[in-house]
Amino acid sequence: MTFPSGAITGDATVTAVRPHPDGAVVVLDTTPFHPVDHTWPDQPGDTGTIISAGEEVRVIDTMMAATENGTDLLIGADIPVKRGTDGWTWLVAHVIGAGSSLAEGSAVHALVDAGRRLDLSRGHTACHLASLALDAALADLWHKEVRPDPLGNPDFEGRANESSFIHANGSVDRYRLGKSLRKAGFDSETLAATLAEREQRANVQLAAWVAAGSASRIETAGPGITDMRTWHCTLPEGEAAFPCGGTHVASLADFRSITVQLAQPDAQTLVMTTTATAV
Repeated sequence: MTFPSGAITGDATVTAVRPHPDGAVVVLDTTPFHPVDHTWPDQPGDTGTIISAGEEVRVIDTMMAATENGTDLLIGADIPVKRGTDGWTWLVAHVIGAGSSLAEGSAVHALVDAGRRLDLSRGHTACHLASLALDAALADLWHKEVRPDPLGNPDFEGRANESSFIHANGSVDRYRLGKSLRKAGFDSETLAATLAEREQRANVQLAAWVAAGSASRIETAGPGITDMRTWHCTLPEGEAAFPCGGTHVASLADFRSITVQLAQPDAQTLVMTTTATAV
């Protein structure tokens, strides 16, 4: 995989072609395409084109794939084990339509949709920054000591996040405000009474981080799709780092603004909608 460095193109060789309900899936020996993770599907897979001998084949989705025996290739939700499970080989499956002449051994040029990748990367970076800003905005609502986030605030994100979805230039995160969170020391009643104030605090913090224009990067433990990847951003308050399998912008100078809206559709749920605006 080469996408952690920001790559959107690359030469490769087809190592497998298998049937798929949408047509076929193609596996390459190296790829710039980012796949959606079957265990935490927050960022959608890349789309783009695979070019071989003048034929342009549209990649309509990119997914995780795995095989235990080297023959049966399981895709996405059909994978019965977690990523990195011993005895399994992990791959990236490029979903294409029917009728392609791509075959094992074909030399190809892979090309990711650059605009869509950038929009998703912007959304993913904004999502991480928003979670840190939310932790800071809610820090005084904890009445017991809890594990800190990368910037030293109580880790509300890590304790309460139920789901996260990255989209172009933004994200939607849902948090569970249940009995276990209250037992851990979180004051959900005061949160409900001061929601607008918390939202404002988070947005003030996000504006300051955008103004700082810090560098953002992915560090990898190796070139394989299951090797650990970590997002880093050096903010004025310190180094923020999260394990992260997605893609990110290279600098916060890429943003004109990042803002969040907080809502409570019911007493047990907090929803944070993050919106990023490009320069």
